[in-house]
Amino acid sequence: MGTKPVRIDNRKREKARRRRQTAATRAAVFAAALVLVAVLVVAGIIRHHKKTQTVQNDTSAQTVSQTGNGQEEQNGTDSAQGQQISHTEAAGETLAGTQVQSVTAKGYAIQVVDGVTYIGGVMIANKSYSLPESYAPGDLLPEVKEAFAVMQKAAAAQGLNIYISSGYRSYSRQQTLYNNYVKSDGKALADTYSSRPGYSEHQTGLCFDLNTIDDSFGNTKESAWLEQHAQEYGFIIRFPKGKDAQTGYQYEPWHLRYLGIDMATKVYNSGLSLEEYLGITSEYAD
Repeated sequence: MGTKPVRIDNRKREKARRRRQTAATRAAVFAAALVLVAVLVVAGIIRHHKKTQTVQNDTSAQTVSQTGNGQEEQNGTDSAQGQQISHTEAAGETLAGTQVQSVTAKGYAIQVVDGVTYIGGVMIANKSYSLPESYAPGDLLPEVKEAFAVMQKAAAAQGLNIYISSGYRSYSRQQTLYNNYVKSDGKALADTYSSRPGYSEHQTGLCFDLNTIDDSFGNTKESAWLEQHAQEYGFIIRFPKGKDAQTGYQYEPWHLRYLGIDMATKVYNSGLSLEEYLGITSEYAD
């Protein structure tokens, strides 16, 4: 068998090498193209994600802004309501669960419960504000009795004697008394010292008359002591001297009204009658 020439073998090997290089180059280019495509795809995905996130953020921001504005509006409403509540509270004590009908000249809330008027949380019965005939506690209220017992003991410690001569009066009892006074003194005069039925504080169970129930009581040591110390036990001299025009009644040093220590002290320190303190009148409509 004959031997192939070396030159021919070299040519074949060279061609084979070139084919391998070409294939490798093509493979490298293809791989690079795939990488480029992959990069472009990833970049597109990233841009889309960022755009979507931006839109979501903008939407969220708008939602938050709208919610914030709504919250601000709600806060504004709450603030206004709070101011109204604060104004009502500033007007004086009120009864929970009872609508405020109006306020007095001094800003105290006027509320009516079952026909009974409360002003600044204080039950009122005078010539302007009446009680229904059905209002009948039947006796002095327990807190009034308790406070009086403490005051009576304190007075006794000073060698003084105070006692209740007239306490609770029903509507019908006041009607009988008033009619008798009208018969003896006439209506105009009777109205200066006696209440018409339904307008008497005695019907509240929160007041009483002490000792002799006449003008001479104002000259006693007991009267002088009460003028200075009644408020310490929750009482006020309901119809003070020189306040006839405001209270609607003549001076009655024997007539005490229970308000509680805090309120009684405020009224006493003001130097005003209860009507003046609350900013109300005491005048019959007719």
